Amino acid sequence: MDDQWTRRVWPPEGHGEPAPQEEDLPPSARWYGTPAPPPRRMPRWLQRLLVAAAALVAAGAVIGAVTVTILGRAESAPPPVVSDPLAGVSYTLPPGWSEGVVAPVTGFTSVAAHGDLATVMARPGDRVDPPNLRSAVIDLGDLYTSLLLHGDTVEVVDDHAVTVNGRPGHTRAVRAAYRDVVNEPAFMRVTLLTRPDGGSTVMLGLAHPDDPRSRADIEAVMAAAH
Repeated sequence: MDDQWTRRVWPPEGHGEPAPQEEDLPPSARWYGTPAPPPRRMPRWLQRLLVAAAALVAAGAVIGAVTVTILGRAESAPPPVVSDPLAGVSYTLPPGWSEGVVAPVTGFTSVAAHGDLATVMARPGDRVDPPNLRSAVIDLGDLYTSLLLHGDTVEVVDDHAVTVNGRPGHTRAVRAAYRDVVNEPAFMRVTLLTRPDGGSTVMLGLAHPDDPRSRADIEAVMAAAH
């Protein structure tokens, strides 16, 4: 047999071993003849941008949830109520009002205010029979007008009987004006209510300057007393 046959090997050269340039290719490239594209990496600047955006979205979601929670609590919270057992009365405060610690006028046992704009105070009073309620309110109004308003002119703007939560009473309001250009007009309301124990409750409201909102707030506080 010719030696050239004995020197032949199988598989023939160039058919079994991969070519040097194919060694670095993935198996899919060697098997199917189509090089697999290398995975594309996201640029670092884009990664940082996405991370920052995700952080902002998360922070916004947290802030939004907290805001909704706070607003929900504020809407569901009942209005504040001042309870004055000495005067025998409790009264609900309008939005923006808060209870004070010490009344600025001697004898009053509770106070609430809307900043420096308006004030309502309460104190216990003497026994007053229903037929004498109006005259007692007139006397109280004159007293507090001279002590607190010192108006150059004082005009009575309201005077009528009331019944507040079943308690007979009387209310009277005045408006004080001043000749100087510094002091703006002031408003004062005095309400006297009878008490089941035989005494009475005096409620005094003041607004300076006089304006419709302060008047309405004072009247709402006194009308809801119980």
